[in-house]
Amino acid sequence: MADLRSDIAGIKSPNPFWLASAPPTDKAYNVERAFKAGWGGVVWKTLGEDPPIVNTTSRYGAVSLNGQRIAGFNNIELITDRPLDVNLREIKQIKRDWPDRAVLVSLMVPCEEAPWRKILAAVEDTGADGVELNFGCPHGMSERGMGSAVGQVPEYVEMVTRWCKAMTRMPVFVKLTPNVTNILAPARAAKLGGADAVSLINTINSIVAVDLDNMAPMPTVDGKGSHGGYCGPAVKPIALHLVAEIAKDPECAGMAISGIGGIETWRDAAEFISLGADNVQVCTGAMHYGFKIVDDMIDGLNNWMDGKGHNNAADFHRAAVPNLVAWQDLNINHELVARIDQDKCIKCGLCHIACEDTAHQAISVSGNGSNRRFETIDAECVGCNLCAHVCPVEDCITMEAVDNGKPYLNWAQDPRNPNAAAAE
Repeated sequence: MADLRSDIAGIKSPNPFWLASAPPTDKAYNVERAFKAGWGGVVWKTLGEDPPIVNTTSRYGAVSLNGQRIAGFNNIELITDRPLDVNLREIKQIKRDWPDRAVLVSLMVPCEEAPWRKILAAVEDTGADGVELNFGCPHGMSERGMGSAVGQVPEYVEMVTRWCKAMTRMPVFVKLTPNVTNILAPARAAKLGGADAVSLINTINSIVAVDLDNMAPMPTVDGKGSHGGYCGPAVKPIALHLVAEIAKDPECAGMAISGIGGIETWRDAAEFISLGADNVQVCTGAMHYGFKIVDDMIDGLNNWMDGKGHNNAADFHRAAVPNLVAWQDLNINHELVARIDQDKCIKCGLCHIACEDTAHQAISVSGNGSNRRFETIDAECVGCNLCAHVCPVEDCITMEAVDNGKPYLNWAQDPRNPNAAAAE
């Protein structure tokens, strides 16, 4: 079996699957159940100063898509509403009972040195492995000058990170908000402040839906609604992109990355690791399916790594990063055409409709009813692969490479590019 042991910023865990700071990590009861299920670590739900936060009902909204429940998830929940002393006592107990598991503690207090010094000392006393600075929540706390209000200002990110590194022996993770124009600005600021790692992404500012009967954003609270944080499978592509941006950036070199955003399967985790994540954090997947999903994640990653001959995650860590290039570096002489497997085709015609109405009129139709036949018109096919995406039958439409005899050519080299000569 492949070795799934994880080491990120000096924090060790038996596998790279952690639970993110969220309702699943709000108390010892949940964390105990998670560790029994096999999770490698947790980031305790964000602690703040007393008095406790007061949350609302309801708190969650969701997007369902073609029968899939919670394709996207939205929340207006704030940081922990449990007393600070109770949380600290439970963190200490959990770390004592589960010494081989990683326990980070998410923190959010006002942007002043004194509150950070006080809460860091309290957390350090619990024996926790590290802290995660929550600079990402886009709702509730940002209106109070915390959360994404800090994460959107690189100078604040660097300043608070530097304070925390000076105030504690524990590794410091900085949780980044995606609600910025360029993720590299806060990531570089975290690095300058001495952060051991960044965690991303936090939730995306959103309104998940509108109740058209009551004309209020959802989730509704006594007939009113508010913007919230969006997460779940729908945000995974955004998260992968932002993780990769940091992994490629020379100024962020040496800083570990904890990947977050729509992770529900072993494949999701492998994709994040291949693009630079040193481990992954899960929230919505656990809230949807329960803690036992980690079984499939562990077994699936083990089996895939064994099949590929990977001894550990280091064998494919960042392996996809060199293949992430700017558009102008792509081979524009590479040519694909669609091929339709007539034995698998169910004659639905979606490929023809999509191509005829919205693409390149490259799929012909002949015959009638069950005798209909759809075929690619090679001369018109541009290899866009829209037909393969709309086809409801797995591998019925495949994209095949054409041996056109043309050499590699990118846009910077193309004579049609007016700047080609200057680029050379």
